[in-house]
Amino acid sequence: MKQSTLVRALGLGLAMALGSSAAVATDAPDPDRVWVKFKPGTKAQVARALRGAGGQVHHTFDSLDAFAVSLPPQALQGIRNNPNVELVEPDAPRYPASQTRPYGIDMVQAPQVWSGGVTGDGITTCIIDSGIHAAHEDFQGLNLAGGYPSDWNTDTCGHGSHVAGTIAAQDNASGVVGVNTGNNSLYIVKVFDGETCGWSYSSDLVDAANRCAAAGAKVINMSLGGSFSSQTEATAFQNLYDNGVLSIAAAGNDGNTRHSYPASYNSVVSVAAVDQNKVVADFSQQTDQVELAAPGVGVLSTVPQVSATASVDGASYIVSGLEFTHQGSASGALVNGGLCTSAGSWAGKVVLCERGDISFADKVNNVYAGGGAAAVIYNNAAGGFSGTLGTAGPAIPAVSMSQADGQYLVANKLGVNGTVSTVPDNQGNGYAYYDGTSMATPHVAGVAALVWSANPTWSNQQVREALAVTAQDLGAAGRDNAYGWGLVQAKAALDELNGGGTDPGPDPTFAVTGNAYKVKGRVSVDLGWSGSSAGSFDVYRNGSRIATVNGSSHTDNTGLKGGGSLQYKVCEAGTATCTASITVNY
Repeated sequence: MKQSTLVRALGLGLAMALGSSAAVATDAPDPDRVWVKFKPGTKAQVARALRGAGGQVHHTFDSLDAFAVSLPPQALQGIRNNPNVELVEPDAPRYPASQTRPYGIDMVQAPQVWSGGVTGDGITTCIIDSGIHAAHEDFQGLNLAGGYPSDWNTDTCGHGSHVAGTIAAQDNASGVVGVNTGNNSLYIVKVFDGETCGWSYSSDLVDAANRCAAAGAKVINMSLGGSFSSQTEATAFQNLYDNGVLSIAAAGNDGNTRHSYPASYNSVVSVAAVDQNKVVADFSQQTDQVELAAPGVGVLSTVPQVSATASVDGASYIVSGLEFTHQGSASGALVNGGLCTSAGSWAGKVVLCERGDISFADKVNNVYAGGGAAAVIYNNAAGGFSGTLGTAGPAIPAVSMSQADGQYLVANKLGVNGTVSTVPDNQGNGYAYYDGTSMATPHVAGVAALVWSANPTWSNQQVREALAVTAQDLGAAGRDNAYGWGLVQAKAALDELNGGGTDPGPDPTFAVTGNAYKVKGRVSVDLGWSGSSAGSFDVYRNGSRIATVNGSSHTDNTGLKGGGSLQYKVCEAGTATCTASITVNY
């Protein structure tokens, strides 16, 4: 699609995004959809102007003095010149950035918190995603507190269900278990739909987040993001933070240093992905806004789609159909094919192949050439995986399996009959391994809800700081752009909040001063502090960390206009040793 006049006028190229406030996908995004911020008291006049210009209003936000509206490109300049309009900016796209206990549950210390009787009861977590497959066996008994719109309890692509399973899959006799196992509540807002759950808008996200807050959610999970920021969206999430909500979002999957939004707003916790060895994933974006890291590679969780099944000797195993595999079923005696680097004598057999040396496609072709009835490729590292054949495979079912299950079958079940099917069931009790910062984010959201359930009177700022100061340091010492403060740790954070985490109050010898001034009408604040020998400091404005700096000064270019006041404090980096808060008027 060519860029529209509107997009060129704003100097931004909008990528794919999702069509309406009800999250119904269209063939392409609307490139002419914008935020229009009006001056206080002029809502009616601006609304008339928008209608007169042929605009279609999607959302109205009285608390932000803003509309989300699609405008004909030729009307843009007239609206921007309207004396009652303060700001016009793109309504930027937001993307869905995919009993066994998944490895991440132990890695974030959730079971250590359960053993103390804290399981998530009494906290509402809101998931903004593709809905939830509420009929899934692992969501039975879970308190699904409701959602929006009317089809919130269905999920056409599985992304939202996978996220929900990591947060709260029930501790039962089947499937997986989530970070929270108790009577915690989920509120679901569906902003992605269709088979691929392709896109949504920043205004849809703000509307969803406001619905989360209205439903009483303390934690919001957003496994999504986009490359363009929005002043209006940033204000909305700051408002939510100021009102006690903790928003958590994916850092992004582009494997670069570009910021993703909403994760990179100061009021939102940005989450990076690590693998089972606690090494940052190559796809995880690395920025100065990354705050925490969590498991995001080969994460097993709940999905509506059953892409494949496997059973041996009466027992079922969790497998995933390899992309482009033949859809069908086959049975035969199990045989060990080793690495399957060449065709063997496997007529009518279900062939177990270890991952490695050659591509998945070559392994499956070798099994087919050797007469095999089905190919089961098991991992060469702990856990499971998803994979692709690249193009349409031969006429046998091919699936992936975890290392533990594959090694068990090789050691104990060779010669025993097995059945493999890659006939999909799109409304079943599925489980799948997904990669992404989208998968890391619900680990952090789940931990936040879990520890917060121990004392719902704690503030969002207390919970956020506890997660940061107790994270397991990874990578370079201290905070870094790959891991943030490190791997989130539930037990350590709860201990910090329950005693070790008692706020010692400000250090009377550690003080900060501030001076506000304006440059071309916009507010900057020069901050300086003394009384600490630490080398690195966290700077907070209105309760949100805005910078981590070396030295004893910082200039906060706020971008604000008009008059008002701001609160600042400075802490020794990663600690609760802080100055008293000061108020700076401007």
